[in-house]
Amino acid sequence: MIPVGFDYQRPESVDAALALLAEHGDDATVLAGGHSLLPVMKLRLAAPEVVIDIGRVAELNYIRVDGDEVAIGAGTRYRDIVISDVLAKECALLPAVTRTVGDPQVRHRGTLGGALAHGDPAGDLPAAILALEGTIVLRSPRGERKVPITEFYTGVFSSVKEPDELIVEIRVPRTGSTGWAYEKFTRRSNDWAIVAVAVVTAADGARRIGLVNMGSTPLRAKATEAALAEGKSIEEAAALAAEGTEPPADNAGTPEYRRHLVTVLTRRALQTAAG
Repeated sequence: MIPVGFDYQRPESVDAALALLAEHGDDATVLAGGHSLLPVMKLRLAAPEVVIDIGRVAELNYIRVDGDEVAIGAGTRYRDIVISDVLAKECALLPAVTRTVGDPQVRHRGTLGGALAHGDPAGDLPAAILALEGTIVLRSPRGERKVPITEFYTGVFSSVKEPDELIVEIRVPRTGSTGWAYEKFTRRSNDWAIVAVAVVTAADGARRIGLVNMGSTPLRAKATEAALAEGKSIEEAAALAAEGTEPPADNAGTPEYRRHLVTVLTRRALQTAAG
């Protein structure tokens, strides 16, 4: 299908992009990699009057260590995350998860900021950043604010981001050599996950678990995390992974199937992270 006509703008700086967002408000949308936006525009599920393409804003593309965290520009493409020496050393979960996203064409175009802004509960990266307890940095003409990802999502494809705000940076802790794992179950290698589980061991030894496709937003397996903190075995804790979730029903599986699958994948991920 052909999308509704729109005005195309391609700013060369963050300030220029923010000025356009402030000018056009709800009538504008931001284009980064385009893998989420363009399909819904072609189906006319979205009809923005103005498309602001930030794909060539160079200041949004970086990966660097900053104190106890790794700072990642929102325009950093998946491929750059996969091959990053910094992330391989400081936060190995993130490139491992990113490597499972789509195919090489997708990974050469998609951006971390775009994935988080879209907020698909079936997406790999929101759950990974959730397990890492990362922070999303938002900027607008009013200034900059930092939002923990645990407080970012409010519903299906919705978040606390205001229409005039732009995700400019994502910050994740330097986990170093602590245990981590990612278990993803799909029908084909480049499909959306039917269910996936990200596990990372924090600096204090606590294990945090992000779940993919188990609700209307990315979720943490809170009951499992609490059980592990109480000293229960991996098997006992993993059996609680579906508590508090509302998995969808679709042609890939029923809610009951996903609830069973998430316990299996959580157990595997915890065992891998422990090893």
